[in-house]
Amino acid sequence: MPRREGRVRLLGLDFTACGMDALLDAAMSHARSREPAAVVFLNTDVVVKAETDALLREMVGKAEYVLADGMPLIWISKLLRRPLPEKVSGSDFVPRLCARAAEEGRSVFFAGGSGESVQKACARLRQQYPALRVDGCSPPMGFERDPGQVEAVCRAIRAAQPDILVACLGCPKQEKFVYENRERYGVPVSVCAGATVDFLSGAVRRCPAWMSRCGLEWFYRFLQEPRRLFRRYFVEDMQILRLILKYWKEAP
Repeated sequence: MPRREGRVRLLGLDFTACGMDALLDAAMSHARSREPAAVVFLNTDVVVKAETDALLREMVGKAEYVLADGMPLIWISKLLRRPLPEKVSGSDFVPRLCARAAEEGRSVFFAGGSGESVQKACARLRQQYPALRVDGCSPPMGFERDPGQVEAVCRAIRAAQPDILVACLGCPKQEKFVYENRERYGVPVSVCAGATVDFLSGAVRRCPAWMSRCGLEWFYRFLQEPRRLFRRYFVEDMQILRLILKYWKEAP
């Protein structure tokens, strides 16, 4: 699938209108051709932030593939008559991408998460996919503010020479790192995937599949960390209602 085709304009952002299988095929095609591509996954929280954060909006706009990570965005796309085919989350995509990479003997590098999470995630993936070459690093907190530490992370990535980089630094840090540095680290496929390394390591439990299908993944996360996430979900993310009304007039 050509990277700039099949776009759907939704809530002021351009989403890629493709499902999981098409995205996997596209990512592996980039890994083979060495043509650079960035893959980002947006939930309602990121969409709300992008409305007022011009840099985040620009970074998302420069990504070759932009996916809707969450059933609420799929429902909104249908409500605004700009339907997206399906939810595609980074935490679902990355394990399947690793499986595909293993089939071709390709390599994956994780940047982000704690050192323990990175080591456990890599060990589990090696056990599950013996043909997969996988490594990673855990940048120190605040590394993005130190050019020397950013360069050290880029050097670690370059030294591993992976086909796929999975940046698990949180939004918007991971998007900014990829946006500013992908030419420096020289990896064909860059995936911004949030807490995926923590899910793969077992440090954080995934929400049950039925809750995800029902659009309740956010509620599962809230129950795990209510004090930290209350403001995000019940104050900040409620701005999505304002955005729906704002962009309603643009609906075809």
